[in-house]
Amino acid sequence: MSNHDGSILDEAGRWRSRDLAVLWHPCTQMREHPDVMPLLPVARGNGAWLVGHDGSRTLDAVSSWWVNLHGHAEPRIAAAIARQATTLEQVILAGCSHPPAVELAERLLAIAPRQAGRARLSRVFYADNGSAGIEVALKMAFHWFRNRGDEPRRTKFVALQNGYHGETIGALSVGDIPLYRRIYAPLLMEAVFAPSPDAFLAREGQSAEACAEDAADALAHLLDEHAGEICALVLEPLVQCAGGMRMHHPAYLRRVRELCDVHGIFLIADEIAVGFGRTGTMFACEQAGIQPDLLCLSKGLTGGFLPLAAVLATDAIYEGFLDDSRERAFLHSHSYTGNPLACAAALASLDIFAADDVLARNRRTAERMATLAAPLAALPHVADVRQTGMILAIELCEGGRRATPFEPSRRIGLHAYRHALERGVLLRPLGDVLYWMPPYCIDDAQLELLAAVTGSAIEAATA
Repeated sequence: MSNHDGSILDEAGRWRSRDLAVLWHPCTQMREHPDVMPLLPVARGNGAWLVGHDGSRTLDAVSSWWVNLHGHAEPRIAAAIARQATTLEQVILAGCSHPPAVELAERLLAIAPRQAGRARLSRVFYADNGSAGIEVALKMAFHWFRNRGDEPRRTKFVALQNGYHGETIGALSVGDIPLYRRIYAPLLMEAVFAPSPDAFLAREGQSAEACAEDAADALAHLLDEHAGEICALVLEPLVQCAGGMRMHHPAYLRRVRELCDVHGIFLIADEIAVGFGRTGTMFACEQAGIQPDLLCLSKGLTGGFLPLAAVLATDAIYEGFLDDSRERAFLHSHSYTGNPLACAAALASLDIFAADDVLARNRRTAERMATLAAPLAALPHVADVRQTGMILAIELCEGGRRATPFEPSRRIGLHAYRHALERGVLLRPLGDVLYWMPPYCIDDAQLELLAAVTGSAIEAATA
């Protein structure tokens, strides 16, 4: 682009100035812009790349907050949205129906996790985003027991230490990350937090599976202590994402399913970040062979194009709200519930999974990620390199000692972020944990760039 005298404008600088004059960015201390935390103006996306106004390219190694599955501006999803926009852009879903919402519900239920001997997930309730989906599941679990009338004490939820489920009040109540939770504590409802099965916390010489079993034993004791008080347990299967991409063995999920059944409480699986192929299977629960009572989906549901969430429930939960009384109905609602454009995007994303055999390709990509990340484990301040499918994390600690995190004031992760951004890679560390969570379309050359820049970022940040 040219300005009035024909010279080339610094479009990136111009957009930064306009942005900072009007916008309040999420999850950001705005005082850090523009100097401490550089702002990246993006003109367009193309596959795994974010493209600037000057044509510069930045590799989106975090899938734009974990939502983008198949690549930016994926033409098949864009075309599906365009077709739907000429037919029906939005209609109230209370008292109305439309084909994309029905078809998407049918297809989600068809691919949802199943467990032998258990009634399958059979109903879909739509919401707008991941936090809203968690709110739906929590309210459903509580309200179901209230409708029964014989369980007046079941008002609490169990969640895991170091877990994260969103920023709305209910979702924040079952999260355990102090940075997000502490300031709002007076507003939050009561939750009971169980020890995390996080394999990073395993004792020296202890396997990830044994660590998971220990955490399950602690959960069993906790549930006994609160017998009759709990309506549901909520967790992120396999990976606690915002908690630092901490990972656990599937054995924990199997024990949790058994314990929920013993105590007559619902299991809510938060697969908002880990669903749709991120962990190597379509849904993380599949790797434990379990089925939750409520399954929360969002982020990659639409391939990263539009906000949408879905909560899948069993008939037993659905039927608990059928009554002549409107108070016993589930009256939760959002204006854009089941938006046709978002449903069309989700349907197109599911088509791509089938047409491109995405899961098989992801397995090959994950193997390549593991190979490229292996040398990083030898760097002096790398305490752990861990991976579950298309999620790979590098934990940095002083001298590589797990028990010796860096002083927060050193802001190691921020230095790594700035170094990588200057070299054309968007990393967004979680504290001092760097992670790769790229779009599924990432190729070998892009992965090699990602590995090389990550290595240099670690060395520069910890020097």
